[in-house]
Amino acid sequence: MRQTERFKVEGPNSLWQLYQTVPFFKVMKNFVVIQLARYTPILPVKNWFYRTFLGMRVGKQTSFALMVMVDLMFPERITVGNNSIIGYNTTVLTHEYLIKEYRLGHVTIGDEVMIGANCTILPGVTIGDGAIVAAGTVVSKDIPAYAFAKGNPVMITETKIDGE
Repeated sequence: MRQTERFKVEGPNSLWQLYQTVPFFKVMKNFVVIQLARYTPILPVKNWFYRTFLGMRVGKQTSFALMVMVDLMFPERITVGNNSIIGYNTTVLTHEYLIKEYRLGHVTIGDEVMIGANCTILPGVTIGDGAIVAAGTVVSKDIPAYAFAKGNPVMITETKIDGE
C-alpha cells in the first residue's frame, strides 16, 4: 500500500485549484530548474540542481539519465540513495491531483537501485536497496530490497535474499 496523505477539496477538481496547494512562483522556479536538469549531460551538475534548487536528497554517484522528469510541485519529497541509476524518460511523482482530493507522498529510492527507461514511480512508494525495476514499469507499490520488478501493474518476479 502506498503511503500518501489525502487532502479533500470542495468545488472544481483539485488540479483546477493547484495554486491553492502550491505557490505559483515555486512551480515556475521548479519548472525552469527541472527543464535545465533534464537536458544537462553533466551528472554532477544535474544532481547539484536537484539538491540546491529543488531540495531533493540525492546520494553520491547517483545518475539521472537524460529526460528524467521529477515531480514539479513537490520535488523535496524525493530521496535517492547512493550509486543509483534512474533511466531515460522516467517520471518520479510525489503528488496526485484527483477530482475530489489530492494526495502527496514521499518517494524513497535506495542505494544501488537500477530503474530502467520510461518508468513511472507513483507517490508514496519505497524502492529498496539493490532493487532492479525493468523498463516501462509503473511502480505503484513498494519494491523490497534486492528484488526484480516489472510490468503494469508492477509484479515482483524475483528476490535475492542475500543481497548479492
